[in-house]
Amino acid sequence: MDGFFTALAAATNALLLLGGIYIYLSLVRQINARGGGDTATEKTFGLPDVFLGGALATLFALNAATAGAQAGKVVLSTADLLANAAISLGLFVLVAAFLQIRRINVSSLAGFTKLGFWRATVTGGILLFAAYPLLFLADIITQRVLGAPSTKQSIVELFNDSQTLQQRVIIIVLAVAIAPLVEEFVFRFYLYGMLRRYAGRLVGLVVNSILFAAVHAHIPSAAPLFVLGACFTLAYEWSGSILVAMTMHALFNSLTLTALAFPELLPQ
Repeated sequence: MDGFFTALAAATNALLLLGGIYIYLSLVRQINARGGGDTATEKTFGLPDVFLGGALATLFALNAATAGAQAGKVVLSTADLLANAAISLGLFVLVAAFLQIRRINVSSLAGFTKLGFWRATVTGGILLFAAYPLLFLADIITQRVLGAPSTKQSIVELFNDSQTLQQRVIIIVLAVAIAPLVEEFVFRFYLYGMLRRYAGRLVGLVVNSILFAAVHAHIPSAAPLFVLGACFTLAYEWSGSILVAMTMHALFNSLTLTALAFPELLPQ
């Protein structure tokens, strides 16, 4: 009987993986069928964005290198969490203000008004569900290559190491609200938009996903984070609305924290 359930679970996982691959390949085909891409975006991003985008990419790379060197040495504090939130929001304001000064309609360009809230939420939820088997596969491959079990990401370690309710509330707000807003706006909308303008969709997706994985400074999760970033990018490119990617990101972080809060209900 145990063998039957094991085989059933394996077959179910295989079907989910094939389903996820099929859905994202379908997105790629539909995107390619459109041809030249978003003309408005191509005309909007220019050389000023190359300079700012390059500066941001350099900053993220240096931050990732610094965080990697300090791994295991950082002590969690409420002040650090608040500073992290302030810096993240400041980055969002910086990029938005930079575009606004140049009289670029950020709301229209990012597709904030293209989809309603519920449509964006449902679309993001479906695409995230399809992405999970791809993430699990990337995680399994990483474990085989590194020869070690999967380890916890920084947000998981922060939540587990938090000492007070106040810290946990701040972490939840960071993970569910601030991080999806800022990271999707900066990585998917701005950096990917600029890279797509000058290097094409494929290069833009790859470089953007590498930066997204690197900025989290967690080598065992690099491959799953790369895949996750690629799924977010494809969702944004296909839907034309950054809200879909933001929704996927928020749901992903919410499920991660829910699994931590209720380990008896959800697998780690």
